This record gives sequence, structure tokens and C-alpha cells, in this order.
Amino acid sequence: MRRYLVRKLIIYILTFFVAATIDWILPRLVSGNPISILLSKMSLQPGTYNATYKLYMNAFGFNRPWWKQYLTFWTALFHGNLGISIYQFPKPVTSVIADYVLFTLALLIPAILLAYFAGNRVGAMAARRKLLDNSVLPVSYLLTATAYPWLALLLAFLFAAGGIGHFFPISGGFSYGLLPSWNWTFIWSLVTHWFLPFLTLFLVAFGGWAIGMRNLIIYELESDYTHYLEALGAPTRLVRRYAYRNAVLPQLTGLALSLGMVVGGAVVTEVTFAYPGLGYLVFQAVGNNDYFLLQGIFLFIIAGVLIANFVIDIVYVIVDPRTRVGISGA
Repeated sequence: MRRYLVRKLIIYILTFFVAATIDWILPRLVSGNPISILLSKMSLQPGTYNATYKLYMNAFGFNRPWWKQYLTFWTALFHGNLGISIYQFPKPVTSVIADYVLFTLALLIPAILLAYFAGNRVGAMAARRKLLDNSVLPVSYLLTATAYPWLALLLAFLFAAGGIGHFFPISGGFSYGLLPSWNWTFIWSLVTHWFLPFLTLFLVAFGGWAIGMRNLIIYELESDYTHYLEALGAPTRLVRRYAYRNAVLPQLTGLALSLGMVVGGAVVTEVTFAYPGLGYLVFQAVGNNDYFLLQGIFLFIIAGVLIANFVIDIVYVIVDPRTRVGISGA
């Protein structure tokens, strides 16, 4: 077990190294100069632009060779320093991310977990009930094939202010006239602004989990061990319970693999609703060529996805006896 976990940990560390390197390279392939964008926001005295430009290029290290910038990136990262944001200069990247990350976590965690559990349950029920299957299956295929921004726009049209329903606000994380506090007015504003982005992520993910579990349950119910149990006179409920336990194991692997796609969906959903999470922050950072902010956001996402996958690997060992047998025989 220890050897298995150490081997997995080494794989994830190497994956983080490669992903962080790509994360460092990609923003620098974007056209435009971030220092020019930063100076365009300042009221500089005539004749001081060139001197100020050279000063900031030197301060941010953009006048150094690429290999020196790369080594500086890793040195700063090991010290917990992600640099200074150009978009919100002179605020540190860690502080900028801290202001937005809670909104993203409030979207992702409930959407991922609720879609996973609800989709698996509904898919398992649909596999055993023909009437439910005839309604759940087409809807699930429709949901899982729907693009996040299209569904977000549809929900905004149906339920947001200015649309048909007028039930929910169309943008922002809370009402602009409110100050963050723990009173019911502010909490209700948070919930109403959160609901439509959450519903967008939930519905798309729900369709995929329902289809997957429905197909897996049908496969398990046609397996030899289920026919053997039925021949022994085992209760139908017991047979279905075994089938569900075996079918949910591949879904755990699917949960690990889907985390990255859900994060990508959160990015476009937050941009669509102007929801102040990391996805919306990525959009602003790209528009301002903020290398350091982009690096910090993607590093946070990379680390989060890898940690979640590592946790699921551990859970898989606990819930699947075949994995433990394979480890002991390795």
C-alpha cells in the first residue's frame, strides 16, 4: 500500500511539474505587452513613458532571457510567491485569487457532488424502470450534449431578470449596493446570484452521470453473477444492491477524469453570468495580458484537480477489493 501511494504521488508530482511548465509558457505566447497595458492605465507625465517602461520591464523581469524568467518562476513558486498582478497592480496574485476563489468553490463543490450522487441514483432507477428510462435517457443525452454557455444563456432568458421569469439576477456575485456581511439580506443576495451558474454546471454534469450509471447497471444486471444470485433465489433488492456497488466503481474513476472538464465549464459559465469566480478572473487576466495572474489561477486549478484525483485514487483502493489484491500482488 505504501509503495502504491508513493508511486502515485511521484506520478502526480511529475504531472504537476509538466503542467506548471506549460502554464508558464502559454501566457507568454499571447500577443501584446502587459507593461504597455499597465502603463496605459496610468497618468504619466510627458516624456516619462520610456523611462517608466524600462523600470517596469526590469521590475517584472521581462527584460531577462526566457530561461532566467523560468528559473525565477520556480524559485518564487517554492517560496509561495506568485508575483504581482498587472490587472490589479500592485496587488499580489495570491490576494487577488483569494478574493475570487470562494465563489468558484461555492459553484464547483455542490455542482460536482450533487450531480454525481443524483445522476447515479436516477440512472440506476432508469435502468430498472422502462417508463422512467424512456423519459430520463433522452433528457440526459440532451443535457450532456449541451454547451455550457448556451445553457447558461437559456437559463438566464427563462429565469433571470430581464427574461421571462424575472426570478434571479443576471450577473454578479451579489447586489452591488450591498457590503459583505452575515445578515440575511446579503446571504439571500449571494444565493440568488449563485443559483443560475450552479444550475448550469449541475444539469450538464447530471446528464452524463445518469447515462453512465444507467448503462453500467444494465451491464451488471446481465452479468453471470447476477444470474447466479437469481438462480439461488436471492432477493431482487440484494441483486440490485450488488449491481449498484459494482457499477459505481467505474463512476469513481469517471469522477476523477471529469474534474478538469467541470472546471472548464465553470470558466465559461462564470464569464457568461459575470460571476466573480476564477473563471471570470481568467477572462479579465487574458484581456490585460496578466501573465502572473493567469499562471496563479491555472496553478491553483492544476493543483486542485491533481489533489482531487489523488484522493479519489485512495478512495478507490478502500472501496474496491480487487485494487487491494492487485497492490498486494505487485
